[in-house]
Amino acid sequence: MPYSLSRRQLGTGFAGLGFAASFRTAAAESCALPDWVVPLRADLESMAKRLTATLKAWNGPKRIFTPEQFGYGGEGLATAFIQRAIEAAAQGGGTVRLARGDYVSGTLDLRSHVRLEVGKGARLLGSLDLKEYPERVAKWRTVQDTNMGMNQSLIFAEACEDISISGEGIIDGRGANFHGEEGIHGTPGRPFVIRVIDCRRIHIHGITLKDSPCWMQNYLNCDDLLVEKMTVENQANFNNDGIDIDGCRNVIVRKSWISSGDDSLCFKGAAQAPTENVLIEDCTFFSSCNAVKLGTDSQSVFRNVLVRRCEIGGVSEAMRHVKPVGADSGISWEVVDGGTAENILATNIHIVRARSPFFMRLEDRGRVQPDQPKPPVGTLRKVVFERITGADNGPRGSYFIGIPEKHIEDVVLHDIKIGMAAADHWLKEDEIPEMRGVYPDAHMLDEVTAGKPHNAPAYGLWARHVTRLTVIKTQFLPATPDPRPQFLMKTDTEACEA
Repeated sequence: MPYSLSRRQLGTGFAGLGFAASFRTAAAESCALPDWVVPLRADLESMAKRLTATLKAWNGPKRIFTPEQFGYGGEGLATAFIQRAIEAAAQGGGTVRLARGDYVSGTLDLRSHVRLEVGKGARLLGSLDLKEYPERVAKWRTVQDTNMGMNQSLIFAEACEDISISGEGIIDGRGANFHGEEGIHGTPGRPFVIRVIDCRRIHIHGITLKDSPCWMQNYLNCDDLLVEKMTVENQANFNNDGIDIDGCRNVIVRKSWISSGDDSLCFKGAAQAPTENVLIEDCTFFSSCNAVKLGTDSQSVFRNVLVRRCEIGGVSEAMRHVKPVGADSGISWEVVDGGTAENILATNIHIVRARSPFFMRLEDRGRVQPDQPKPPVGTLRKVVFERITGADNGPRGSYFIGIPEKHIEDVVLHDIKIGMAAADHWLKEDEIPEMRGVYPDAHMLDEVTAGKPHNAPAYGLWARHVTRLTVIKTQFLPATPDPRPQFLMKTDTEACEA
């Protein structure tokens, strides 16, 4: 029999079907999805069809250019020879093909109408000399570069159109040779492998990317980005994100596999440009941090996002890794620097080895460029988690937390069954402060206990400062009995068990 929490009973905790006596029996229709969910699903499916029809593979002239044609003999730095091939190809368009073994290079500047292709058996290797990565300070000023100095990369493209990076070969940043410190500030001395800024019509296809000194790839303020059949293993250094998409419109990432030491698929708003109309499908995202994430930078709009048919979670013991196995979270939506995130659907997802399968945080850190005023608290609303399974997840539990003056709004969990470990220690709800100013990832509960790992007060979902949270046909299944309640919701909540 379905149950629903009355608005008069805010703050009541409950465990599975063991609801407190103060709950009232609800009519079946009260457990239906909110009116906005079905139209949202239809809109996002329509968006996916449109993106699939309009985002196409690179289709430039069939002209081929090679560094060998410009004097490269197979030894020493290939940078200048590859760049000459790129400049020649840019005169009318064409492909620059690397096909004869290893090419060691520093920074390459990609041009419009050029495809960089690394052929089967070939490798583009990042130079081990930092001097070979001169700074490329982008014209599009962002929160990231003004705060973190992100100005070096192996491949750089700015204000280009119709560009591609493809091939059956490997691009290896050899990142273990660049030493740095992990943190949220400062990356000079550790180049990215790919930085694509203010570009249009980008196609990444088939390529294998390996071991960046820092983030693997960053697409910033771009339109029409198609990423498909890409393999990424970024397990060599600190801050080893898999792919970062920041302020981009019309995006598809599909049929790709990423394993990363830091966030695997990460969206950001540091470009202070909107990220809208995004389709992520048929991918695998493994991480030692967050498998799929928005944040922490959220300074603009993040809207109309569909993530479907993916396996996500933590790296396994058998996989290559530079951090502990398992992920901090499966899916994290974090809005802490102003901005708006809305109209987001994650469906047909399988989550494995995540300490928290789901995490959401709305707060008022307000990081911006140094000369900008702090923005108002952002908005996080209309988020759906649907048809999600999971296994071998950790005991921490999922949690959604806003702040007293601004709640997360309109969240749905529907048709969810996730297996997990049971906890032998946890924090009580009244032991957890508002955690203002704490770095907003799912491990933030550890800050309450000075770094000692701790678990949420509910083994399934703990929610605080959330308005209109609907839970239908949702089960979290500990491997052994867990004394915590399955749900603890101090919020304006509707909850249904079918």
